[in-house]
Amino acid sequence: INLDLFLFTLIAGLIIYWFMSRKKAEPIPEFKKLDQPSPSTRETSFIEKMKKTGRNIVVFYGSQTGTGEEFANRLSKDAQRYGMKGMAADPEEYDMCELSRLAEIDNSLAIFCMATYGEGDPTDNAQDFYDWLQESDGELNGVNYTVFALGNKTYEHYNAMGAYVDKRLEELGAKRVFDLGMGDDDGNLEEDFVTWREQFWPAMCEHFGVEASGEDSSIRQYELKEHNDINMNKVYTGEFGCLKSFETQKPPFDAKNPFLAPVIVNRKLNKAGNRHLMHLEVDITGSKIRYESGDHVAVYPTNDTAIVNKLGQILGVDLDTVISLNNLDEESNKKHPFPCPTTYRTALTHYLDIIHPPRTNVLYELAQYATDPKDQENMRKMASSAPEGKALYQSFVLEDNRNILAILEDLPSLRPPIDHLCELLPRLQARYYSIASSSKVHPNSIHICAVVVEYTTKTGRLTKGVATTWLKNKLVADNGHKSTVPMYIRKSQFRLPFKASNPVIMVGPGTGIAPFMGFIQERGWLKEQGKEVGETVLYFGCRHKNEDYLYQEDLEEAEKTGVITKLNVAFSRDQEQKVYVQHLLRTNKEDLWRQIHTDNAHIYICGDARNMARDVQTAFYEIAEELGGMTRTQATDYIKKLMTKGRYSQDVWS
Repeated sequence: INLDLFLFTLIAGLIIYWFMSRKKAEPIPEFKKLDQPSPSTRETSFIEKMKKTGRNIVVFYGSQTGTGEEFANRLSKDAQRYGMKGMAADPEEYDMCELSRLAEIDNSLAIFCMATYGEGDPTDNAQDFYDWLQESDGELNGVNYTVFALGNKTYEHYNAMGAYVDKRLEELGAKRVFDLGMGDDDGNLEEDFVTWREQFWPAMCEHFGVEASGEDSSIRQYELKEHNDINMNKVYTGEFGCLKSFETQKPPFDAKNPFLAPVIVNRKLNKAGNRHLMHLEVDITGSKIRYESGDHVAVYPTNDTAIVNKLGQILGVDLDTVISLNNLDEESNKKHPFPCPTTYRTALTHYLDIIHPPRTNVLYELAQYATDPKDQENMRKMASSAPEGKALYQSFVLEDNRNILAILEDLPSLRPPIDHLCELLPRLQARYYSIASSSKVHPNSIHICAVVVEYTTKTGRLTKGVATTWLKNKLVADNGHKSTVPMYIRKSQFRLPFKASNPVIMVGPGTGIAPFMGFIQERGWLKEQGKEVGETVLYFGCRHKNEDYLYQEDLEEAEKTGVITKLNVAFSRDQEQKVYVQHLLRTNKEDLWRQIHTDNAHIYICGDARNMARDVQTAFYEIAEELGGMTRTQATDYIKKLMTKGRYSQDVWS
C-alpha cells in the first residue's frame, strides 16, 4: 500500500509540475546586432539563393581535405566563362530535399564533386546528404546533373561515394547530362580533373546552346583591403573559427574550435637508423574530450617560418601588413578565403598550403604576371589537357616536387601580387593520426606515433613534412612555456569487437602499430577487470630488430603477461630474403584459419594501403583457398563478407 501511495503522490506531483512549468513567463526577447544574422535567418534554401542572384549552376562538394571544395570553386568560377552563373555549395549548409525544385530554374544544372573517405564512406560534410539519398523516394524529374568523383585506387572502395551519388540521382529520376568523372589521387588527380573538365564544358555549351565568351583572363574572387589603423585585438592570429578562441578555450572542441593540448611526452622511438620515429603524448585534462581506441586525432600544423620569410622576401612584401580578402560576390556564404582580418605572415603560416606542389589552376592564373613570354606560355601550357602540357606539369611540378617557393625561385620573371597568390593557394589542412592509446587506461592523454617525413627532391632541395617536422619540434617545455598542439577527435569505425571474448588479429607494420597500442592497452584493462578476453594476436613488421622495432619493451612485456597471446615480428632487412608480415601470416595459416573460421576472430589492418594492405589481403585469400577448400572467387567473397560484417577492418593511408 505504501508503494501505491508513493507512486500516486509522485505522478500527481509531476502533473502539477508540468502545468506550472507551461505557464512560465515569456522570456524578454534578446536583440541581435543587425550585422550578425542568426543561424535561423541564414538562407538554407539554395534554390531561393540561386533565384535571387540569377544563378543556374550549383556545384555541391563532399570534401574532407579541401580538394573537393577547391574543384567545386573552380567549376563555379568556370561557369562565368560560358555565359552562365555558378555557385559552390556545402551540402551541410543547405536543405538537400530542395534538389527536386532545381527544375524551376531555366537551364539549370547541379554538379557534384564528391570525395570518398576511409572505407567507402561519405566525407563528414556530405553525411546528411548521403543519408537523405538512401532514404529518399523523392522525384527528381527535370533535374540535370553530373558528378566528378575524388578517390584513390589503392583503396578497396575506390570512388564509392561519387559512383553512388551518380547512380542514385538517376534512380530518383534526375538526368545525367555528362558522364561520371573518376579522379584518382594515387595517379594524378589534377590531370584527371582537368581532362574531365575540358570535355565537360563544351558538352554543356552544346546541351544548353550557349557559347564560351572567350573570357580567358583570370577572374578574381576576392578583393584586397589593407588595414592601417586596426585594433590588433580584432586580428586573427591562427584561430579557425572564433576570434581569440586560443586565448579563452571553451568546449565543445571540433574542427572549427580545436583544443590547444599541451605536449607532455615527445621521445624518439627508434634506436638507430637515419629516420626519426616519434612517440608524442598530449594532455586533454579538463577539455571534456572523449575518445575510443581506434579513433583519429586531427592536428593543425603550421608552416616552416624560414619558407614563409623567403616567400615574403622574394615577393618584396612586408608580411606583417594587416589585410582582409573580401569576397566580391556579396551573396556568398564564404566571405573570406581564410579568417580575416589577419596578416600575410599568419595566412602563410597557419592558413595556406605552401608546401604541396600547386595545382594547374594556380599556375594558369599566375601566368599573367610572368614578364618572360616563354614562362607565361609554359605555365599556361601546364594547365591545359594537351599531352605536352600534361607531361610538362608532371615533370616540372610533380616529379621535381616544386612547391610555390621553388617555382618562384626557378622562374625569376614570375612575381605575382601576394594577395592574388593568397587567394589561389589551397587551405592548409588538419592531419589525421591513429590514436596510439586507450582512453580506459589514459583518459587524460592522447598518444601519437609518427615518422618524420624528410627527403631531397630531384632539384636538390630538402623537403620536410609539414606536420611531422612541426610535431618533432614540439618540445615538452619550450623556454618555460608548454608547447601546445591544436587538435580535435575524429570518430572512426575501427573498433574492438563488442564481445571481449572474440579473438583479434592485428596486422600493423611500421607506424601502423599505432591503433594496436591502444587495442592492447584496452585488452589488458579488460583482463584486469576480470573479463574473459579472447586471443590477442599481433603481426608487426620493421626493417631491423635493433633499429626500428617500435615499442619493443611494451610489446614483449604484454606477451609475457599474456595480454598478447602471440607476438609475430617480421624484420624485413635482417636477412638475405626480405620477410614481411604477409609471410608470417602464411606461416601461421592453420592457427589463423581456426581463429577466423571457427572462433569468430576480428581482423584489423593498419598502415600502407598501396602495397602492404593489398599483399595482406591476398595472403588471407590464399589461406581461405587452401584451408577452406575454396576457389579464388569464393575466397574473395568470403573475405568481402567479413568486411560487411565488420570483422575485417582497415585503417590505411597511401
